[in-house]
Amino acid sequence: MESFVDHAKKVIAENQHLFVTLEELDRTGKLKKAAYKGRYSISIDEDLMATFRSHCMKNGLKMSSVIEKLVKEYLGKKE
Repeated sequence: MESFVDHAKKVIAENQHLFVTLEELDRTGKLKKAAYKGRYSISIDEDLMATFRSHCMKNGLKMSSVIEKLVKEYLGKKE
């Protein structure tokens, strides 16, 4: 059975970004948004990207949302 301290350490490690946000609130008195979206440069096969873009457009999907969902699934995280 996992001890309280071990469980607390696990929760802190999994949610470090939230603790950083709370530290910023404590330091500045302002609550910043916990997560921002960033732009990233990656390389993907052109044909695959064209097919993906077309699929998203036909189905009214945002490519970023689909990619985020798939990455979370790949990493085994819940939404």
